[in-house]
Amino acid sequence: MMAIRIYGDAGSGSLRRVTTAAKIMGIELERMAVDLFKGESRTDEFKARLNPHGLTPVLVDDGTVLYEASAINLYLADKVNSPLAGRTAEERFQVLQWMFWSGEQWRSFTTTLFDERVGKAVMGLAKDEALVGFAEGKLRAAATVLDRHLDGRTFMVGQALTLADIDVAAPFSQVDRAKFPFKDYPNLFAWHDNLLRSFPAWAETKAEVDHRMDSFLASVGVTL
Repeated sequence: MMAIRIYGDAGSGSLRRVTTAAKIMGIELERMAVDLFKGESRTDEFKARLNPHGLTPVLVDDGTVLYEASAINLYLADKVNSPLAGRTAEERFQVLQWMFWSGEQWRSFTTTLFDERVGKAVMGLAKDEALVGFAEGKLRAAATVLDRHLDGRTFMVGQALTLADIDVAAPFSQVDRAKFPFKDYPNLFAWHDNLLRSFPAWAETKAEVDHRMDSFLASVGVTL
């Protein structure tokens, strides 16, 4: 049987979501490096074979080709019947609720801030301050909801780690580089601090992202 392959860049917070979940579930992935900074995901061949959007991560498992990190993690959890997808029917729907919420109300705005504060710095372009203000306002509104939800909680859903935690934690991959205001929300910050302390896989992938990003920024002479 062919190994499950995952295509992505080590500096990607989205790849980090998949590699962390796979480690916790005991699933071995064959890593296929895609250099996003060199545009390797935007070639005609990549788009035709793996993802027409030219984005990573992408999973290939025999005849299955799947993109979007959340979908990949649900696919992997289904393969091994992992409790990361929720331990009961009710938990599973709560996990899905927060995963969908994270994509629409949370990570979309952190991605915008990353693009403005990091991406444009790399390209030597000026930030769009109106867009930065809009995205940060949306992000603060979402963080306020999260901070209330996490009051007295260790995890997003139930009493154990789920894919909801991994999805919501994803922006912490770039928190210092993109200057997300998460320290203003003590329950949110404490929750993530606990994830780093309690789950070695999350700390290991943080180190991988940091090394890749910091090395790249130094190579192009960008100080954030």
